[in-house]
Amino acid sequence: MNNTSQSSSHGCGGGGTCGCASKADTAPQQMAMVNGIALHAPDQRPDEESLRELAYTELLRQEAVKAGLLPRKGVLAAPELNEAERRVIETMVDGAVQVPKPTAEECQRFYDARKAQYTVGQAVHLRHILFAVTQGVNVQALTVHAEKALISLLGKNVPVDLFGKLAGELSNCPTSTQGGDLGWVGPEDCAPELAKEMFFQTEAGVGLGVQPRLIHSRFGFHIFDVLERREGQTPGFEAVQERVAAQLGMQSRAKALHQYMSLLVGQALVEGIALDAADSPLVQ
Repeated sequence: MNNTSQSSSHGCGGGGTCGCASKADTAPQQMAMVNGIALHAPDQRPDEESLRELAYTELLRQEAVKAGLLPRKGVLAAPELNEAERRVIETMVDGAVQVPKPTAEECQRFYDARKAQYTVGQAVHLRHILFAVTQGVNVQALTVHAEKALISLLGKNVPVDLFGKLAGELSNCPTSTQGGDLGWVGPEDCAPELAKEMFFQTEAGVGLGVQPRLIHSRFGFHIFDVLERREGQTPGFEAVQERVAAQLGMQSRAKALHQYMSLLVGQALVEGIALDAADSPLVQ
């Protein structure tokens, strides 16, 4: 449910003697509840991530009570679970979201589609120019600025020292004083989105030299220059089969757990917080 706005933050326009604006500003936020059980005190509201965790925990507690695994409690607010109650709930969830062990054929297909992820010893010698996206920055203008720099590095007869010069002038990374040189970098040294870009592409990997487009990461926009590359070695399927099976198993369990929780949400009256809901049977 959403609260209906009663007035603007400026009140009724009655000047300094009017108190309606301050009353509206201090009005309590809507309570988050699961089947009538409050998740927080009336004068407090946790951040959204904490509130979702409280909601899912209370959904599971109520499901365990419904199944006769935990005793009913005459409470109006979600109780804090003790260790024994948490173990009961974990056992209940384990029974509800069992997934079949992946077959050898499924593991083989998964491995074949992601061989690069299992390569060991691969690395690239990189330098970059970082255009950091910080709070309040005009992203569109920053993108245009970065693209102009990239175009200047992709033109004909580019001076060999231009990349280092632009890194010193433009880059928001401490490596700017070294011409943007990051040294040898492996997948484990990168943010996941950069590791995917540099090492885990399903198509042909990035080539040497200045990359022809801006690469976006959580830090901002990068111009990358790949100076050298070590290809590394990819172990055969048999060497990593157990690891692949574990990855597939975790993915399947995460999917089943998400659907299980979505079903509980769909069967409950949830107020004051948005949670994903589903009304279809649990897929095993």
